[in-house]
Amino acid sequence: MLKRTFLLGATAIALTVAGASFADAAALRDKWCKDVHLRFFVGGAEGDAFGSIVYNGAKQAQNDTGAQVDFVFSGWDSEKMVQQLREAVASKPAGIAMMGHPGDDAIMPLAKQASADGIKMMYQNVPVPTVTAAFGGGYVGAQQAPQGHALGVEAVRLAGLKKGDTAIMIGPFENVNRGARELGTVTAMEEAGIKVMKINSATEWAKDPNLALPIITAAILNNPDVKAIGYPGGQLLGNVPAYMQAAKKKPGEIFNFGFDTSPQIVDAFDGKWVQLTADQQPFLQGYLPILSLCSQIVYGLGAMNVDTGAGFVTPDNYKVVGNLAKEGLR
Repeated sequence: MLKRTFLLGATAIALTVAGASFADAAALRDKWCKDVHLRFFVGGAEGDAFGSIVYNGAKQAQNDTGAQVDFVFSGWDSEKMVQQLREAVASKPAGIAMMGHPGDDAIMPLAKQASADGIKMMYQNVPVPTVTAAFGGGYVGAQQAPQGHALGVEAVRLAGLKKGDTAIMIGPFENVNRGARELGTVTAMEEAGIKVMKINSATEWAKDPNLALPIITAAILNNPDVKAIGYPGGQLLGNVPAYMQAAKKKPGEIFNFGFDTSPQIVDAFDGKWVQLTADQQPFLQGYLPILSLCSQIVYGLGAMNVDTGAGFVTPDNYKVVGNLAKEGLR
């Protein structure tokens, strides 16, 4: 008889197992997902600031599980994602981890086909609740509207915004699923009495944030009393120094805030150009969907649903994640 004692919190639990050692458990396998073929959507283009962190998480999961993974890069183009998903479903892999950017309506018929073909689905970064309610699948990422609202509340507090102040919020407002996050930020600021000017972001800006330079500069010049500007992702937030310098603004003159971390954002914190960001841990958005698909396919486990919203990064704590961000992990 083998007796093992475990500490669970402050409680000691003694377990007795007949004729076996925990070290010999059959479930402890190396490369346990090696026979499973998956397709993973990274979202951005190769080398993209945010997409690279997602990709690094997915590659780590591939290494840890042994899964066979084909990686798909979409340049944040929702229409391209839909076409790539159509091709992915047609190829009939065991599982697909899909970015939710195209939204429920666009993904629904392909999710239906995947379900009919026995393909397991996971979604990351943008939730598609109607799809998952109809055809299953889990979600790994921040909850868009709540995270956006929380960021708006925090921006009002840290920036010291008062009723009647002017702010600018940039976001993909025309995309119902993806734009829910930035719309949540707008709602929170308007609840505080802030006048918010909304700028709809173009897909191309995520690939090349300098394309937004004339639009953002013009918005600042046309609203000289603007106190704060919110950005829809790490690509634009990391490019804040260029926007501010083009508008002849000094570090800290405008409260700049947004979403994500990256080496560029860490540098912008260093230069006092950026004052607040909401971290959604994209590494987990790469790692956990593959882990979940492998767990479902190999062990018959249920799909994971994980909120990766980790809170806020500010000038007071950004150095804690700084080195990890520069390694492409945060």
